[in-house]
Amino acid sequence: MNVLFCVGKAYYPIHERMVRRMEVSGANVTCLMYSQAHDREAIKKNIEDADIYITAVSPADREVIDAAPRLKYILKTGTGLDNVDIEYATEKGIYVSNAPGENANAVAELAIGLMIGISRSVPRLDEQTKRGEWVHSLGYECCGKTLGIIGFGSIGQKIAGFARAFDMKIIAYGNHKDYDAAERLGATFVAWDQMLSDADYLVVSTSLKKSTYHLVDEQAIARMKDSAFLINISRGAVVDEQALFAALKQKKIRGAALDVFETEPPIELPQLDNLIATPHIGGTTKESVSRVAQVTVDNVHRFIHHEPMMHVVNQKALKETNNI
Repeated sequence: MNVLFCVGKAYYPIHERMVRRMEVSGANVTCLMYSQAHDREAIKKNIEDADIYITAVSPADREVIDAAPRLKYILKTGTGLDNVDIEYATEKGIYVSNAPGENANAVAELAIGLMIGISRSVPRLDEQTKRGEWVHSLGYECCGKTLGIIGFGSIGQKIAGFARAFDMKIIAYGNHKDYDAAERLGATFVAWDQMLSDADYLVVSTSLKKSTYHLVDEQAIARMKDSAFLINISRGAVVDEQALFAALKQKKIRGAALDVFETEPPIELPQLDNLIATPHIGGTTKESVSRVAQVTVDNVHRFIHHEPMMHVVNQKALKETNNI
């Protein structure tokens, strides 16, 4: 069974261990490292004989799938599947799975860290203090404020759980409404307009799809409080970056913290004191990477040995189309 493994940066330190485990299960593994894993032509060339394709951010779209006539299984090392054409994979009879929830704790912790960091201007004050400038600054407390969470899945729920320690009022918005989780976490689902108008902190934790592309646009930002903070730990394109940067420059909202961007790495970011930027590190801690790796190699083993795989996102659709 041939495996093409496009190794994400977070998996560099452990990819050899992952490969050895897959080989024990009967896999013949080809690895594409960072530069090659971003080269579409290299992927298409190496995927020709692959039965299994493991990807972090490398494309698994129609063009790549068409270059892989033997492909039967696509595994995403993470949660978000915006780089995978699930519909076309299903049409071709290809399983698609991810690792939902395995990095939720890591992403949620970063979201809380960014909330505190932007509220207290931590990066700016750190830089000034190291330059020998002893400049005091009035910040803002999270405690008692209203936290709006866009997308109340595993990550959104983790964020809500952590935010309870700050006695925050938690409101949530999204198509998927887990009322049991909301009740357990003290959250209330609200309409879009109320989310924008009430939130002191607006955290984006929804997946990227057609319906969420630029969900937070110029009009949405205009309806936010001028004292509000925006935190995006989801996907960059859920937020209209140019509209956000313009709003930050004009102080239409108080600040923003972004771990994700429409283009990664971003071509250019504005030098603003009310903006924190981190390089898409939300889901990558030593612990979370280890958990995702475990799910990935387990699923490769299960597929090779004809055992039920975990977290197959198109299982029902495959059955309905009679492709398997």
